[in-house]
Amino acid sequence: MRLNKILKNTLLVLTACLVLSACATKKEVATDIKGQMQGDVYTGTDTVEYLADGVPDRVFFATNESILTTASRETLRAQAGWLRKNPNINVVLEGHADERGTREYNLALGERRANAAKDYLMTYGISSDRITVLSYGKERPVDSGSNPLAWSKNRRSVTVKAN
Repeated sequence: MRLNKILKNTLLVLTACLVLSACATKKEVATDIKGQMQGDVYTGTDTVEYLADGVPDRVFFATNESILTTASRETLRAQAGWLRKNPNINVVLEGHADERGTREYNLALGERRANAAKDYLMTYGISSDRITVLSYGKERPVDSGSNPLAWSKNRRSVTVKAN
């Protein structure tokens, strides 16, 4: 009787250990992407258009972030320089997110991303009157794939000339 109880407890402990170790296993997502991703931020140029000659139109963000990367700040500095030389041009900053998350969450995240770009342009002397912020959330993906590269391309703020 006592041996039966010890055996049951041992099996219970072993089962619990197996279940817990299975839960703790982290799956790594393999991405065979060289030179286009830095961490989970897209660094390639195949989706980038140009606001002006040599001035990229978009900046990219990490997952669930609206903090500008070093590369994003460089792009926005170039945009600010071009906008200072062209004071009659107004822009719209379009905020975007990847497909993951709710519509409401991604609309708010897209807005935070576009506002981060706007705030940075304003620190370089561009008047807030010249900048409109618009969020599309996950509604306008540039890449419709469901993988880390596609998600990274879609986490962006795009600067377009206002009509």
